[in-house]
Amino acid sequence: MTTLTSKSSAVSNPATTIKIPHFVADERGKYRARTALTEAQIIKAAQVLLSNHICRREPLTSPNQTRAWLQMQYMDLEHEVFACLFLDSQHCVIAHEVLFRGTIDGASVYPREVVKRALQVNAAALMFIHNHPSGALYPSKADRIITDSLKQALSLIDVRTLDHFIVSKMGVYSFAEHGFI
Repeated sequence: MTTLTSKSSAVSNPATTIKIPHFVADERGKYRARTALTEAQIIKAAQVLLSNHICRREPLTSPNQTRAWLQMQYMDLEHEVFACLFLDSQHCVIAHEVLFRGTIDGASVYPREVVKRALQVNAAALMFIHNHPSGALYPSKADRIITDSLKQALSLIDVRTLDHFIVSKMGVYSFAEHGFI
């Protein structure tokens, strides 16, 4: 039997138990599978749990958990997307949104639209995410240029750029960890 435990407020308040596909929760916040599960169903359940931990208005404090969530969200897409994690001043997630969708080898990103959305959600900081369907893990020259453009545009409205992640099946690359932010 597969059992999961959520460390969210669901443990102390069963009314807020997370709904996880193919699982049922008891009054202590422990989950068990309704029936035998396929690998795909287990992965989907893990995605739901990770999304809840990332998007529940708590500070992002675990780089490894953030990386795992990003990789699960974006590594299998067959087209490029550009997304943002909009954060408040305490680095709690306000919103996670895919802003641009591209083709197999690129996506057009418009700084004006990113700035506009940051103002709409009252973000104090942002993290950018985009995937490389090709599997390449390192940034292209175009990736560096758009990151600099976005960082400059957001700085004009006092919104900090914390990181830009590239996600592929090979892993997750952080601009900040490599000194590009």
